[in-house]
Amino acid sequence: MSRLLGGTLERVCKAVLLLCLLHFLVAVILYFDVYAQHLAFFSRFSARGPARALHPAASSSSSSNCSRPNATASSSGLPEVPSARPGPTAPMLPPCPDSPPGLVGRLLIEFTSPMPLERVQRENPGVLMGGRYTPPDCTPAQTVAVIIPFRHREHHLRYWLHYLHPILRRQRLRYGVYVINQHGEDTFNRAKLLNVGFLEALKEDATYDCFIFSDVDLVPMDDRNLYRCGDQPRHFAIAMDKFGFRLPYAGYFGGVSGLSKAQFLRINGFPNEYWGWGGEDDDIFNRISLTGMKISRPDIRIGRYRMIKHDRDKHNEPNPQRPHLCTCGIPAGTDRTRASGCWAQLLWTRQRGPEQDGKGVWKHNAHPSEIEGGGCIS
Repeated sequence: MSRLLGGTLERVCKAVLLLCLLHFLVAVILYFDVYAQHLAFFSRFSARGPARALHPAASSSSSSNCSRPNATASSSGLPEVPSARPGPTAPMLPPCPDSPPGLVGRLLIEFTSPMPLERVQRENPGVLMGGRYTPPDCTPAQTVAVIIPFRHREHHLRYWLHYLHPILRRQRLRYGVYVINQHGEDTFNRAKLLNVGFLEALKEDATYDCFIFSDVDLVPMDDRNLYRCGDQPRHFAIAMDKFGFRLPYAGYFGGVSGLSKAQFLRINGFPNEYWGWGGEDDDIFNRISLTGMKISRPDIRIGRYRMIKHDRDKHNEPNPQRPHLCTCGIPAGTDRTRASGCWAQLLWTRQRGPEQDGKGVWKHNAHPSEIEGGGCIS
């Protein structure tokens, strides 16, 4: 009896031992399998890391230095480094919302604190060389060129950049800022410089489809005044402190305005004849009206602007002939594609050193004597 019990116990012990060995073997196999998976995982990252280092500009355009979040390494034309497994593709960014969530509304605007350009650069790290910006988290519906006619207003430009870059970024705009400087000391011609800015911006980036024309001394007091283009030309600066925050008259279209590329071409651009201060904005209003379009404006509580106080610039005196200058909009009863007596050849400027100054703007110097064409852009 005792011998039978001992034999049974021996067989049970052998079975337990075999079970332990089997468990050990399974554990060893699983261990090596997991190790192999981890090795492949880290090998894939080490193989893809140099590829990124070799193509640092794969997500940016070589011509405009504009970030493109959806670009891939293969766009550089160099062969990709093979990896153990294909990496995940970059997700498509959603459209930017019509009402950006980060807007703050009414803003406190003051021009008393010193405004060095170093502060502007430090406060806007996402703005690229030449004043270009693209939202990192969404895809805007438009590409906006902000064009500023300019001469001897460096102090004003610093304040404009300080306030407008954060506003435009909160509005989730893909935009570029173009400062068009009139070279020399001849009489200032605002509208002609705006025509130059339109052409120069398109030469740098043909995808621009919205153009905001802004004086350098005007800063919006509410970031809900969205710098976008719509179905009709847009007048943004409808309530300046200079005019007691009221529209001075119904046909006023000065200060800050916006037109799509198609709308700008439809009115044949801006007039070239207005040397000195005043008149060109009324001419533009007439062109818009005579082509059958209407001016759209924001709510007067949102379209408020502060103007930087300054004396009238030298060589920008009021133009005494402005009421008598011809309008290149389309007079009643004439061909609505060409206005007789005002049609001019394409406005153009010979290159005089366009530059990206790294301070949030793109500069182009234009000399009045080198701007060809008499009446309008065509």
